[in-house]
Amino acid sequence: MKTAHDLVAAAKSSIKEVSLEEASQAIQEADILLDVREADEYANGHIPGATHISRGLLEFKLSNDPNLSARDLKIVLYCKNGGRAALASKSLHDMGYRQVQSISGGFDAWAEAGNPIAKPESIRFE
Repeated sequence: MKTAHDLVAAAKSSIKEVSLEEASQAIQEADILLDVREADEYANGHIPGATHISRGLLEFKLSNDPNLSARDLKIVLYCKNGGRAALASKSLHDMGYRQVQSISGGFDAWAEAGNPIAKPESIRFE
């Protein structure tokens, strides 16, 4: 019986992961940067410019959005530390997307390296 870790390891063996050092360049060259974490994780901070589509809805959202249907889109994915993004990347490859990359170490590694983080602004009542 396979575990979640087995599935992630198998996915990582067949996808393209970019290192943290390569991530900024990959993001600049991407057509879309996808944060596949849950909504509350995204709301607590995300990589600037990221679009949120949680892992559980990813395939459905991409299948139903004509703007995201081109299989040659350059897609960069990330999650908290790389597992969900690896599974998502594998799934997108299986759907026919040819230029999908995952950020190694995910959002946690990005933040720990001191890279910029976007956070929603607080509502101010004056």
